[in-house]
Amino acid sequence: MGDGGVTGEPGLGLPGGSAACLFDVDGVLTETATVHAAAWKEMFDAFLRIRAGADGEPFVPFDTVADYDSFVDGLPRADGTRTFLGSRGIELPDGADDDPAGRATIHGLGTAKNQIFLRLIHDGGVEAYPGSVRFVRAARAAGLRRAVVSSSENCAAVLEAAGIADLFEVRIDGTTEAHEHLPGKPAPDTYLAAARALGVEPAHAVVFEDALSGVEAGRAGAFGYVVGVDRVGQTEALRAHGADVVVTDLAELLGSP
Repeated sequence: MGDGGVTGEPGLGLPGGSAACLFDVDGVLTETATVHAAAWKEMFDAFLRIRAGADGEPFVPFDTVADYDSFVDGLPRADGTRTFLGSRGIELPDGADDDPAGRATIHGLGTAKNQIFLRLIHDGGVEAYPGSVRFVRAARAAGLRRAVVSSSENCAAVLEAAGIADLFEVRIDGTTEAHEHLPGKPAPDTYLAAARALGVEPAHAVVFEDALSGVEAGRAGAFGYVVGVDRVGQTEALRAHGADVVVTDLAELLGSP
């Protein structure tokens, strides 16, 4: 199905001509952003504590708001690991994809973070934001195409655990990035891939993002509209990075003119 003939419904709060909705997952559809932040913190704090003990430097823990938002949110796992370490002046070799958890390489630390994340969602489950589910169902009823775009390789498992996988026609995730050699956010390539898969021009697609890197990707891809989702009090930053509108919950858009 192409992008012609489908227009945004006033009741969805989207511009006329909108034909598709492209959703980030963590923090937009599911309450997993806090789980990711907790997993990053557990992994980085263990690494930083050992490093501080070895070189006598003070231990400065990972901040689940400032560090998460600035350096890892929305990025592929290896990029997030590398970017945060770089902010602390730490350089590590990339290592190999199969490096064991905790090895002092980018991939080793990333593997440790992923194992912690999977443990946390196994123990605590995954919840979808009710307002987001209402919005996606309304978009489906209005005839808009729907895709999820996430840098996480666990995206499919998260959607299934939250019970919302059937609401989307296309999934572009961390596995897709690796297989198709797509650069992650803030590059627009993953969102552009989702629009292509749906047969919709970027100008007729709406991006929904809570990550600063994600709204940058939406702006860089010349998408028709970028909705920032503010769960942690960063409305101004989301606007500055490219969001056309910022809401605290997608349900706020329902019934909007």
